[in-house]
Amino acid sequence: MTRRPGFVVYGLLAAFVIGSAVPLYWSFVIGSHTKEDANQIPPPLVPGGNFLDNARRVLDTTDFWSAMLNSLIVSSACAASVMFVSTLAGYAFAKLRFRGSNALMGFVVMTMAVPTQLAIVPLFILMRDYGLLDTLVAVALPTLVTAFGVFFMRQYLVDAVPDELIEAARMDGCTMIRTFWTVAVPAARPAMAILFLFTFMTVWTDYMWPLVALQKTETLQIALDRLALTGQGQTTDYALVLAGAGMATIPLLILFALSGRQLVAGIMQGAVKG
Repeated sequence: MTRRPGFVVYGLLAAFVIGSAVPLYWSFVIGSHTKEDANQIPPPLVPGGNFLDNARRVLDTTDFWSAMLNSLIVSSACAASVMFVSTLAGYAFAKLRFRGSNALMGFVVMTMAVPTQLAIVPLFILMRDYGLLDTLVAVALPTLVTAFGVFFMRQYLVDAVPDELIEAARMDGCTMIRTFWTVAVPAARPAMAILFLFTFMTVWTDYMWPLVALQKTETLQIALDRLALTGQGQTTDYALVLAGAGMATIPLLILFALSGRQLVAGIMQGAVKG
């Protein structure tokens, strides 16, 4: 007999859902009011009727659609690169035997403990020396490969691909690359989908590095920063800023709505594995 979750489990889940939804709801509430209403104390707690007007002001103030396209290009390129390279490296660490693999994997894991902010200055100097500042390449380059992606795929492929299946493929005459494409990649598809979504979301919401690397080229981060500076010397127009932030989350919501089933399937498959 399966035991149903108790009150504590449902309470924790409800608290997590509410805590996750409140920032999005708050952005929409403030973004749907006027500047004066947004600066009131206490602030409004229910949506107003000015969201479309604020959205039009966002489009008039910045080249929002061009910024969104640039962010879409950078996020998609980074997510695809991380997914492919991490699957390839994870397969090598999980299933190939070579000298120093454990030490190298340990080094990869240790790099995850280094705060990203420590690399801002070296990355800026590197991009300046190579003449890549104020280009989308400068934004995407540091995130084309991630240590977390390699670790995540390695942990998944350890159990997802049996050693016997790899040996059978090699006995049939498959090369190492063909074994990877025909055996490892089909088994890793759920984890690859999850890694793609998480990487896309991470790059899409990264605020600091685009502000450092870009000056004239606009991504969503630069567009939102310019919205915050429209009232420089006066009170910040939070209604305008949060209306832009709400518009910037729409592609993420669409992506999760379209791929939610694949995401849940991948998580559940990983949960019951072994």
